[in-house]
Amino acid sequence: QEYLEFRKERSRMLLSRRNQLLLEFSFWNEPQPRQGPNIYELRTYKLKPGTMIEWGNNWARAIKYRQENQEAVGGFFSQIGELYVVHHLWGKGGHLEGPPAWGLCWGAQGAPPALPTAYRDLQSREETRNAAWRKRGWDENVYYTVPLIRTMESRIMIPLKISPLQ
Repeated sequence: QEYLEFRKERSRMLLSRRNQLLLEFSFWNEPQPRQGPNIYELRTYKLKPGTMIEWGNNWARAIKYRQENQEAVGGFFSQIGELYVVHHLWGKGGHLEGPPAWGLCWGAQGAPPALPTAYRDLQSREETRNAAWRKRGWDENVYYTVPLIRTMESRIMIPLKISPLQ
């Protein structure tokens, strides 16, 4: 019901719309439900035609720098719609500790479950991105992939209540 109300409200503001059919990069982790409230960063890269394989090969090696703390939420590329478009969804990794602040269930051993978290705010996003630059090898990935990009865009996203990525 909430989603239907959202769609009705959105239609009053919508001026245009475009759709894409996306596939997930095989080397990314599948997006996992996350406890909130969180924010996410969606980075969209429009690549030069003919560079998707090179992009994928570089990221297949480099994603380990951002998966260590489950910060790499999802990586997708277009199959239908505008081609040579890549989307990376980022959130800060780590685990919730201490009492279940958002109504989490306690485990059988009396300890809270370990759930991946995402960016709590823009400050944690900045700290996480800065930490990536301190990892040896991350800068090399950027060096090789930046020339493949025509344009890029970054958006901060706040999940709807119905999203499993809170």
